[in-house]
Amino acid sequence: MIQEYEPEATRRETGDTESTRANRGWWDRNADEYQTEHGTFLGDDRFVWGPEGLDEVEAGLLGPPESLRDLDILEIGAGAAQCSRWLAAQGARPVALDLSHRQLQHARRIDEERSLTFPLVEADAGVLPFRDGSFDLACSAYGAIPFVADPVKVFREIRRVLRPGGRWIFSATHPIRWAFPDEPGPEGLTVASSYFDRTPYVEQDEQGRAVYVEHHRTIGDRVRDVVAGGFRLVDLVEPEWPAWNTQQWGGWSPLRGALIPGTAIFVCVRD
Repeated sequence: MIQEYEPEATRRETGDTESTRANRGWWDRNADEYQTEHGTFLGDDRFVWGPEGLDEVEAGLLGPPESLRDLDILEIGAGAAQCSRWLAAQGARPVALDLSHRQLQHARRIDEERSLTFPLVEADAGVLPFRDGSFDLACSAYGAIPFVADPVKVFREIRRVLRPGGRWIFSATHPIRWAFPDEPGPEGLTVASSYFDRTPYVEQDEQGRAVYVEHHRTIGDRVRDVVAGGFRLVDLVEPEWPAWNTQQWGGWSPLRGALIPGTAIFVCVRD
């Protein structure tokens, strides 16, 4: 019997190429399990900003729903394109982009079930296959940004494809979470490492090849990256954990959510 190797979790340096290869493979392998486990919570056509369950219907970070009509909108790291489907229902013209072929297959499956049609694009967020000034707005709910080694490169690409005055709104793991163990229970409430340690989190195989990568930025790093990418930060939202949400999602839980933030949402405007 061949035993499946359990990836080793470590902290080490890793760059763009290794991060991209590892995360494309991880999401292709795990897309089915992810959609099975979280698909009900995310819905097929909701815009949920993170595990807290903050819904764009309530948050209004993209603007009033009626203001989205006839806008060209790019969703980065779309997964099964749940957010793009909600945008289409508001009358927008979304394009859903993801690195993972398997995630986009799930998007196509849901679209076919609902007889919907909008573009699904398989591409790297750091090399967007669009002309300059193609979109009015770009958004991402936990897509791409936590997994890229060079976020400024990605931000500059997003700025390039936005029209003047275009907005870029994205959510990612709140940086403070990196100081705590990724555990939903009491053991996840004690600081275990330095908040200022930017060394990436890497899961690697027996040969030391990365199979999953996340990159840490402090809040200050994120702000500087946004500015270096050619944007102006106009709001930073830290969703509180609502009483109705009793689920656990990895290290996110009602216990931790009541005490420390789990998600940061950056609202930016193209200068």
